[in-house]
Amino acid sequence: MSGHSKWATIKRKKGALDAKRGKIFTRLIREITIAARQGGGDPDGNPRLRLAIDNAKAANMPAENIERSIKKATGELEGTQISELTYEGYGSGGVAILVEVATDNKNRTVAEIRHIFSKGLGNMGETGSVAWMFERKGIITVKRDGMGEDEMMEIILDAGADDLSTEEEFFEVTTSLESFEHVRKSLTEKKMTIENASLQWIAKNHTPVKGDDAEKLMKLIESIEECDDVQNVYSNADFVE
Repeated sequence: MSGHSKWATIKRKKGALDAKRGKIFTRLIREITIAARQGGGDPDGNPRLRLAIDNAKAANMPAENIERSIKKATGELEGTQISELTYEGYGSGGVAILVEVATDNKNRTVAEIRHIFSKGLGNMGETGSVAWMFERKGIITVKRDGMGEDEMMEIILDAGADDLSTEEEFFEVTTSLESFEHVRKSLTEKKMTIENASLQWIAKNHTPVKGDDAEKLMKLIESIEECDDVQNVYSNADFVE
């Protein structure tokens, strides 16, 4: 998990800057819109929408923004049709990269992503070229609030989680797809502060990358993330110190 955790830490450190740019709200709104369009506007019967709303509230998104996004998705208000797509490719050091996008213009987005890969000395692959290297997992980021690792490990294993990684201020809990919602509810019931909870693509194995390759790869991933249509970027990189 070292590569994943390293990149998660990097992303958290620049989270405040993203918020200033409005990117966090934009991505959350798109997730709410897609979830509501696919599963309906009632969060009680739509787990993906319920999760998206919880994450939006955790990011201090105003309730009216959430409600407006749901109404646009369900047709109560006029809105743009958003499509959900995944692109695959490789970066420096042969690292596999998965890119999730939400776009109202597929042609524009694929051209932009391809250009970013090329400029960053990477290349886009065919559908399925790297997806097999990843598996879908639940990732729940919880503030430590003074709790020790052993105590947290006992709590998450009792709840049915798979793994735990520890950072200075946060715990990162990994769950299976099936146990994700149960674990999230268990942590909420214990009054823990959940910073973020989401379903992510986690690499089955990692590719070590260091030096120039690591720097080039980080720049490539950052450039992809800066694309307005990009929701999430995943890689199988293990950034060696």
